[in-house]
Amino acid sequence: MRRVGNVTIAAVSATALCTGAWLLRSGAETHAPPQPSAAQAHAGRDTGQDTRRSAAPGAPALPASAPDRIRIPSIRVNAPLTGLGLTPAGSLDVPPAARENLAGWYEAGTTPGETGTAIVAGHVDNADGPAVFYDLGALKKGATVEVDRRDGTVAVFTVDAVEAYEARSFPDVRVYGAAARPELRVITCGGGYSRSTGYQGNVVVFAHLTGSR
Repeated sequence: MRRVGNVTIAAVSATALCTGAWLLRSGAETHAPPQPSAAQAHAGRDTGQDTRRSAAPGAPALPASAPDRIRIPSIRVNAPLTGLGLTPAGSLDVPPAARENLAGWYEAGTTPGETGTAIVAGHVDNADGPAVFYDLGALKKGATVEVDRRDGTVAVFTVDAVEAYEARSFPDVRVYGAAARPELRVITCGGGYSRSTGYQGNVVVFAHLTGSR
């Protein structure tokens, strides 16, 4: 189980998010989405050090406000956000697969920009082709993620790391753990791909608030 704030979440790598329907249908394994390189991971990840906190300066937290849109200019993401809850099994629900340019945020948790860990998730593909976070694994440290909020402000985050995890070794605390400053996680499917099982893990972007406007 995953804990975000005061709410427990089962595995985010839900089957509905990670089947790889397009690759399965088209036999396009050679066109699998990009995966992050070791250079984009947190420094010291393999040594057991807790290096999640970037040395880059942060910005003051914003008041709570629901988000409407996420933009990641370097990988051409510009997508509306829909609220996500939990399934009866306790896992994070997913956006409708048919809407390829749609991401979701966990609306029972932290809103992007306020103190804590905000969660955004989206499909890597659907039955028709690439979806909103197909290129998430190509994101680099230092890239900008912008979130439009309903109070009219834009929360600006800087990427600290991009990592891929196998589902069986998903690091709950690293990804979902409470944060003392405004942080953001952007999650999609990734890792190895098999025609029989679909994607076998997740790509996770770690970012922290560095500005607003």
